[in-house]
Amino acid sequence: MASTITAASLTVTTTESITLNGSNMGATNVFTVADVGEINQRIVSLDATNVRTLFEFGTAIGSGTYIGANVKYVRITNKDDTNSVRVNIESSSSNCWIKINAGASWMLAGPSMEADDDTTVVAPTLQDIIKISAQSASAVDLDCYIAST
Repeated sequence: MASTITAASLTVTTTESITLNGSNMGATNVFTVADVGEINQRIVSLDATNVRTLFEFGTAIGSGTYIGANVKYVRITNKDDTNSVRVNIESSSSNCWIKINAGASWMLAGPSMEADDDTTVVAPTLQDIIKISAQSASAVDLDCYIAST
């Protein structure tokens, strides 16, 4: 059976809005991800104790697992109005924790998703991301969005 879904372009717009001393110092940036055929958006509720897997990446689709080479955009938004959340980005041999403050978002976009905790600045050895998970000291909700070709 052939799919009736037609791939489309995802447009992501980021806007900063601020006026300082009467001058507009804001900016708007737009980028487009072509040929998106799959979108997954969900609200994930974290409790105050457990690390929760948000996304896994591999070579085959599975429950909560996406084909890593096909993922072109990931966004995690902390929907809490007070508490931050910690997000872990894992490769097969390393990981990196980042903090997303209340109300803030973290985005990853590109033709490949790679990360490394290597301290080499000039030419770090990037590795495929295999998992993104999150943890918080308080119960928080995350808006998780992923786009694939």
